[in-house]
Amino acid sequence: MTHIKKMPIRPSAAEVEAVAKFSPATIHEAQGRRGALSSRIKPVDYRMKLCGPAFTVRCAPRDNIMLQLAINYAQPGDIIVVSAGEYEEAGSFGDVLANACLAKGIGGLVTDSGVRDTMQLRELGFPVFSLSVCIKGTVKETLTATNDAIIIGGEVVHPGDIIVGDADGLVVVRREEAFEVAKLSQAREDAEAEYIAAYKAGKSVIEVSNLEPVLKAKGLLVEG
Repeated sequence: MTHIKKMPIRPSAAEVEAVAKFSPATIHEAQGRRGALSSRIKPVDYRMKLCGPAFTVRCAPRDNIMLQLAINYAQPGDIIVVSAGEYEEAGSFGDVLANACLAKGIGGLVTDSGVRDTMQLRELGFPVFSLSVCIKGTVKETLTATNDAIIIGGEVVHPGDIIVGDADGLVVVRREEAFEVAKLSQAREDAEAEYIAAYKAGKSVIEVSNLEPVLKAKGLLVEG
């Protein structure tokens, strides 16, 4: 049965903006080292960043008909998140569909399949995170569903979760946790700023990280 469903609960602009201030690495650490998608899924250009609500879609391997439907029904700012069975040998998205996304104001694409036309994608600046780069074409055959919970990169992503990505990778934040995660992320950034200031003031990494009791308990001996 094919279901084209809207995002059931859409995060507010304030929730998206709250987490958009922070890097995926900071968010991952701040929320208890949760939510990081597989490091195999990378941006096609290191300058690409994205943050927005996940418009989820399942695609059959080597088939992009549902991706095209997702582009048709997604709203401005949405991040289309595609679960396609970790199929690397297909170029399911390229410059033509990227232009369709830009025309609609879609915020980015995350897929566990392949993409192509990467030079053009870089020139367009549309944020694309993919498992591979592959020139092989796709079919348009299998209808599935949009906006169900999916598994991608080893993580469950629900429609309306917030996806954040940069050169280092991707992290998912549950919509209902957005403000708390932003608060924890800010606290982590503040602490890291204090560490950097301490290093610049001449303190050692052992002092700053309070490693002496840990090293002593482990029996570290410094010779010479």
